[in-house]
Amino acid sequence: MSRPFDLAFVRSQFPAFAEPSLEGWAFFENAGGSYACRQTIDRLTNFYTRTKVQPYAGSGYPASTQGGDEMDAAHARLAGLLNVTANELVIGPSTSQNTYVLANAFGENWAEGDEIVVTDQDHEANSGVWRRLADRGIVVREWHVDADTGQLDPAVLAGLLNARTRLVAFPHCSNIVAHVNPVAEITALVRAAGAVSVVDGVSHAPHGLSDIEALGADIYLFSTYKTFGPHQGVMVVRDRVAGQLANQSHWFNDYSRHKRLVPAGPDHAQVAACNGVVDYVEALHDHHFDAPETALVEKGRRVETLVRDREIELVTPLLDYLRDRDDVRIMGPSDPTIRVPTVAVVPSRPPSEVAKDLVEHRVMADAGDFYAVRLLEAMGQPADIGALRMSFVHYTSPDEVARLIEGLEATL
Repeated sequence: MSRPFDLAFVRSQFPAFAEPSLEGWAFFENAGGSYACRQTIDRLTNFYTRTKVQPYAGSGYPASTQGGDEMDAAHARLAGLLNVTANELVIGPSTSQNTYVLANAFGENWAEGDEIVVTDQDHEANSGVWRRLADRGIVVREWHVDADTGQLDPAVLAGLLNARTRLVAFPHCSNIVAHVNPVAEITALVRAAGAVSVVDGVSHAPHGLSDIEALGADIYLFSTYKTFGPHQGVMVVRDRVAGQLANQSHWFNDYSRHKRLVPAGPDHAQVAACNGVVDYVEALHDHHFDAPETALVEKGRRVETLVRDREIELVTPLLDYLRDRDDVRIMGPSDPTIRVPTVAVVPSRPPSEVAKDLVEHRVMADAGDFYAVRLLEAMGQPADIGALRMSFVHYTSPDEVARLIEGLEATL
């Protein structure tokens, strides 16, 4: 049995909504980083207060053991939510850093003439690191977006794959276009070609942490500071491809899957605080569904559907309003069922001016290129002008959406 979405309960999980300095402000820059849930804040505070010592001490003193146990639990619980094993989950300092390390780890074992495929829909973090491998003789092939819609066509990718293809990097969805790519279809194409799929899930994860097994991704990345957690990057590396990666840490760490791809070592407190993300998903599930003993992966699936349905309701009025205007270009589809609620537009006025004017209406949004310079240029929009971006998640209220529309009406 499930209950209707409870906005009051959801917002009670986020201290920002009780913060006096933020009262009366509508937050529409969630794609740049979400509010942290109280579970994350509590976990981080408790770690710094009670277990801020070196974890995994051989002597086994209690504070060290507890700290290590909390870090291990973060790996195990996030893995359970994503339907992978704890050994397959790596937590590093950021997704940008993780992809940089990943590219070096793969590149060491590739030969001149090997090929990779990248897109111009990506955030630069999942594009530039792979393109740099051209300096080592790797052939970089481009999977281009449609210039009008900004979307990727899997049929185009099929024509780029061949026996020399080693890897295909693409986003679950773009941080500007926001169209949800058919990941399972794409990864199946990549697997059939004998290549590795690397999926950047940063822009999709705030709208539901997906079942990685169902997606078929060989590698999947996202950032916990955009999923109500601390500033860390999660990287799932499936067992079937782990052997292709060269150790990037100290030689004596080669045995550990959690260490060999994190050269600088973990941030103990923030890794432990990643438990807060899982705590929140469980709280959201258990409040809305009568099945507290359900496995984590099933809780994740239900919560993903719950928040997705809610976000479609939220974004529909904004897209309807924008679609009816002839002085803005919506970057990406206007159908709310095939995109996430990250809405970027090109208005007739400079986007940066509109963003500043929205502040007068107590609306927090922003304008720029959002590290998607190649995408903007591919769609004919100068990156130095950029786009106005309004992004929200399930804790956004209908009243805040209405205020955003009122602000746009006054400023556009």
